[in-house]
Amino acid sequence: MIWIIVGIVLVVIVGWIVSTYNSLVQLRNKVKNAFAQIDAQLQRRFDLIPNLVETIKGYAGHEKEVLENVTASRSGYMNATSNEQKLEMNNQLTSTLKTLFAVAENYPDLKANTNFMSLQEELSKTEDKVVYARQFYNDAVTIYNNKLQMFPSNVVAGMFGFKEEALFDAVDEANQAPRVQF
Repeated sequence: MIWIIVGIVLVVIVGWIVSTYNSLVQLRNKVKNAFAQIDAQLQRRFDLIPNLVETIKGYAGHEKEVLENVTASRSGYMNATSNEQKLEMNNQLTSTLKTLFAVAENYPDLKANTNFMSLQEELSKTEDKVVYARQFYNDAVTIYNNKLQMFPSNVVAGMFGFKEEALFDAVDEANQAPRVQF
């Protein structure tokens, strides 16, 4: 009789471990998918940037430093090898793009250019999608990290080496308006 009870307890424990493990895998994959969605929207943004820079170059050629910063930030993201590096380079690019649009405000002919307006509108739509993708990512990371930290699932997470994921935080510069000096 005792062996039956021990067997039932073992089956329950193994079942719970398997269920918790599968839940953690599912949440981890949701986090990866959420980051991939951000990556897809950022790729769309990066595809628009060269056209935007070329359009602005024709009107604001002497704004070389701003244009170089945009290009460098884009390249930095494309060459990033980890999610953390990608997040950092994205924040840098976001800050640089704000400066770029602030510079564009000083060129009325540029603001009237239909190509520029179209690119700016597409980039604005993409930025909105990036914001939603970041929010979804942060939600997925929070749920995943909560599961990793809460007892008793933290025991299974520790046994199988699950690691916490970083939230997609805005950089300090994102809270400040860009400064443009001539």
